[in-house]
Amino acid sequence: MSVSTTQQRSASGSAEATTRSGLVEGRRTRILGLVAAVVVLAFAVVLSIVLGSKSLAIHTVFDAMFHFDRNDIDHTVVRELRVPRTLIGLGVGVALGLAGAVMQGVSRNPLADPGILGVNAGAALFVLVAVHFFSVTTLLGYVWWAFAGAAVSAVFVYVVASVGREGATPIKLALAGTAITALLTSMTNMVQLLDVRTMDAYRSWAVGSLAGRDADIAWDVWPFIAVGVVLALSSARMLNTLALGDDVARSLGLNVSRARIICGLGVVILAGAATAAAGPIVFIGLTVPHIARAIVGPDYRWILPYSAVLAPVLFLAADIVGRLVVKPAELQVGIVTALLGAPVFVALVRRRSLASL
Repeated sequence: MSVSTTQQRSASGSAEATTRSGLVEGRRTRILGLVAAVVVLAFAVVLSIVLGSKSLAIHTVFDAMFHFDRNDIDHTVVRELRVPRTLIGLGVGVALGLAGAVMQGVSRNPLADPGILGVNAGAALFVLVAVHFFSVTTLLGYVWWAFAGAAVSAVFVYVVASVGREGATPIKLALAGTAITALLTSMTNMVQLLDVRTMDAYRSWAVGSLAGRDADIAWDVWPFIAVGVVLALSSARMLNTLALGDDVARSLGLNVSRARIICGLGVVILAGAATAAAGPIVFIGLTVPHIARAIVGPDYRWILPYSAVLAPVLFLAADIVGRLVVKPAELQVGIVTALLGAPVFVALVRRRSLASL
């Protein structure tokens, strides 16, 4: 008996050591992968500043950053056009990636993106109202109206989904979001048909673009994005628990309603700020969390950081492509993200069943 017990303990200790070693190795691999993604993001940031309708040398960019000369046109292009544009693209990418990952986690729906809360539809309607009724014509003016619309519509969706004894379940959130998005989109189309001038002004924003965005917009949206990032990253454990189902989450001591409110607030802030700054951008928030999940598995403690890094890489790459393919004109980044994101998402769906995601 003693020999058998000793052998069992030895085998158990060996299994525990193997498991611990595997966890350490997996953690190291994920950290190295995240560092590599950050390096790629830094490279994308540099390319976003260097490349455009007029390509600039690295030393010119360096001089513009550290030895700025207002009389040098290249320096002005770098400091007043490309750096703010890159910063906004970086922030929008981070916001959309995190918002999409949190939305998929809180709704337990692999096809969810920020639009499920009516964010894009609410922002679009409020921008249209600003143009039509208040003659707002500046991008800076659009930012605040779009952000307000995103927040109001998301709160409205949550209130509607909360009606009833079960509260805001994932299915009810999805249904309420779909219904209210359809309603808001119909109202938006109606206003456009009533006023051609409004339709023309709105169309340039609704296609999704970073062109013409200046430093003022970057200063306006980055504080919101920073708050949203903190909320999103702090929700990782809650999302892991919610993934087990509401009943199991409650048995583990999680306040499900409170968790959904915190996660939803993060999504509203992130997606609202991104939509306000760049217009409605599709597929980034939908596709990138799937890429992150394919790399690191179902743990949101890793999915969220990876999404926050990979999304701006894809977004900045799309913006760079849009600037280069039709030089000296420009293809809006919203169009490029749709063209790039749709095939990637289709490939992911074909590779893995939605049930496993």
